[in-house]
Amino acid sequence: QLDQLLHKKLDPLGKQKAKVLATGLPASPGAGVGRIVFNAEDAKIAGEKGEKVILCRTETSPEDIEGMNVAVGILTSRGGMTSHAAVVARGMGKCCVAGCSDAKIKEHTKTLTIADKIFKEMDWITLDGNTGEVFGGMIPTIEPEISGDFALFMSWADKYRKLGVRTNADTPYDAKKA
Repeated sequence: QLDQLLHKKLDPLGKQKAKVLATGLPASPGAGVGRIVFNAEDAKIAGEKGEKVILCRTETSPEDIEGMNVAVGILTSRGGMTSHAAVVARGMGKCCVAGCSDAKIKEHTKTLTIADKIFKEMDWITLDGNTGEVFGGMIPTIEPEISGDFALFMSWADKYRKLGVRTNADTPYDAKKA
């Protein structure tokens, strides 16, 4: 559960007012609020323009890596906790809801249909990677902070730790994040 405390989460008041449209697997913790895109190229272009995007795919594949890299969240209609989307998103620290079978994603027509609601490319959507819930529109997020019982626990860990932390980082961004 500590991993969930280190990622963005949805504002409880905003989440309380929103309606859950669908639920998938909570494949990678955190919260993602962004505009829907249906392929890696469009995600990259929107990301370069400063847009926050959610990459929506039936399933992801290695060819989607550039789009996954710029996305704030990933939604797939197929796959499980060990699917490509789930594993890559966890490794990147990105929110992911996988295996959301109620989300009918049609990449060729660039539509996402959930129940009777149809979303088009660049519509807003919100993902809760901690619960697997999918919401239409934008819900405010809360940045993670070390406070309360978590801060106390971490102070105990710092006091008694003898092990240093090392990382295998391929890019300067990964090294800084680690």
